[in-house]
Amino acid sequence: MTPRRLADLAGGGRLVIATHNAGKLREIAALLAPFGMACVAAGELGLAEPAETGASFADNALLKAQAAAEASGLPALADDSGLCVAALGGRPGVYTADWAERQWFEGEAGRDWFMAMGKVEGLLCAAGAHVNRAAYFACTLAVAWPGGGSTIYEGRVGGTMVWPPRGGLGFGYDPVFVPAGGNQTFAEIDPAEKHRISHRAAAFAALVKAEFGA
Repeated sequence: MTPRRLADLAGGGRLVIATHNAGKLREIAALLAPFGMACVAAGELGLAEPAETGASFADNALLKAQAAAEASGLPALADDSGLCVAALGGRPGVYTADWAERQWFEGEAGRDWFMAMGKVEGLLCAAGAHVNRAAYFACTLAVAWPGGGSTIYEGRVGGTMVWPPRGGLGFGYDPVFVPAGGNQTFAEIDPAEKHRISHRAAAFAALVKAEFGA
């Protein structure tokens, strides 16, 4: 019978992490390491990335997890996360990665995160000197099993948008986000500390409680 809790995979059972993002894979693998999970990226298995057509983080996480589980025949974990800025009506939200998309020379596509950070800052500046810079990172995790069955877990961390970008330890919008109660951006914080306080950590805390009873 197919296990329906990740605890049943501890000690070597394989779990597909439905991402082609190396930074995201490292964070997720580090958070699962204490439970003896054998994580393999969707990219390593040659799985295609499904189009993220959902209207919410939960929609997109579930879409990615289910696609990876069915294509691989293994349980899969997907993360969908993003930056939500109060003064921008919650944008970029589910379009967080899309704001970094651009066409490079010779027609090759890529992501320019400095461009994306600049777009957010430009819109904040256009709103005036006293604009509300409050924001939060949201994370939704979806666990899906081949043949059916899935679970959703959510987490978030609030903070403030800053400029110019600071630090080189994170990825995405990390260099312009200072978590509440701190004075360093996510890209300046030691990765171990970021793992402890991040939106992904909050979502994982909910997952660990439900899936491992810890």
